[in-house]
Amino acid sequence: MNGLYEKTKLGDLELKNRVVMAPMTRSRSIANVPGEIVATYYEQRSEAGLIITEGTSPSPNGLGYARIPGIFSKEQSIAWKKVTEKVHKKGSKIFVQLMHTGRIGHELNLPKSAKVLGPSAIVAKGKMWTDSEGMLDHPIPHEMTKEEIKSTIQEFVNASKNAIEAGFDGVELHAANGYLLEQFLHPSSNQRTDEYGGSIENRIRFVLEVAKAVSEAIGKNKTGIRLSPYGAFNDLFPFPETHEEYSLLAEKLNDLGIVYVHLVDHSSMGAPTVEPKTVSAIRQNFKGTLILSGGYDNIRAEKDIQAGNANLVAFGKPFLANPDLVTRFQKNIPLASFDETTLYTPGEKGYTDYPFSS
Repeated sequence: MNGLYEKTKLGDLELKNRVVMAPMTRSRSIANVPGEIVATYYEQRSEAGLIITEGTSPSPNGLGYARIPGIFSKEQSIAWKKVTEKVHKKGSKIFVQLMHTGRIGHELNLPKSAKVLGPSAIVAKGKMWTDSEGMLDHPIPHEMTKEEIKSTIQEFVNASKNAIEAGFDGVELHAANGYLLEQFLHPSSNQRTDEYGGSIENRIRFVLEVAKAVSEAIGKNKTGIRLSPYGAFNDLFPFPETHEEYSLLAEKLNDLGIVYVHLVDHSSMGAPTVEPKTVSAIRQNFKGTLILSGGYDNIRAEKDIQAGNANLVAFGKPFLANPDLVTRFQKNIPLASFDETTLYTPGEKGYTDYPFSS
């Protein structure tokens, strides 16, 4: 019987266990370059069979938050290579999550030549932290032209190539949590009248074009995607066609042959529960690896692995204060709690200073 701590395959990779470290923004990359403490942070958590990094922008336009990393420059790629080398020495595999923030951002967080983009010129409710002026309203995004859609797809491709050169085992396309890819999927943020908006088939087009281009550039076995149907984050909420849209999207992603779908359920954070029928439809329509995440403990994860509901299970918050999370799970060592005040602050405090259990 397959267990949470047993070896498994992800495409042509062998993972030492089925525990995944979920992607979590930590805002430690000064000037959008991951430094030594970022490498230490991931190295510390290399008990996971697979690490998925924090959201990393494929474009200057996608750096919506303060101090998030990118992977579009030579300097960034060189810095990430130190991360992948340290993780691989510990026997773990690592994918970079490509996160273009789209309309969730602010010009003050972007390089001078960059701009806040979206599928439509519809502002997201809420505010964004800027290091220079504190909390500010989201701006009205610039509605992407057809040329900008094409160039953004190419940015995802270039970033993916940079990732492989930097030693990553693959990339995860962040089509969840209200960022650019999900903004195209959602009828409240995407009100285009061309082939990228309107019908379900049109709204999923951009995501599929990005996934196709990336998988052709670096390989299907190196391309995954994260989805959050029924999420309630960054001013995107469940809509009447959620089930139909994500069922079709899973089918089309299966046709592309990418290696995994990472399905996140934010109900533990107050969002609606992902409808079981939608999870079942995605599981049925997508034949590759399915990663489930959202409020898991090791007992529930083991049950879902044993029942065949998931191939891998991702843990987010438990990894923050417990770098040796797998050891703690296996030895029933109580989990430490994390300091919420240091989740997004610069420096080592609340980042790399959490102790190991032994």
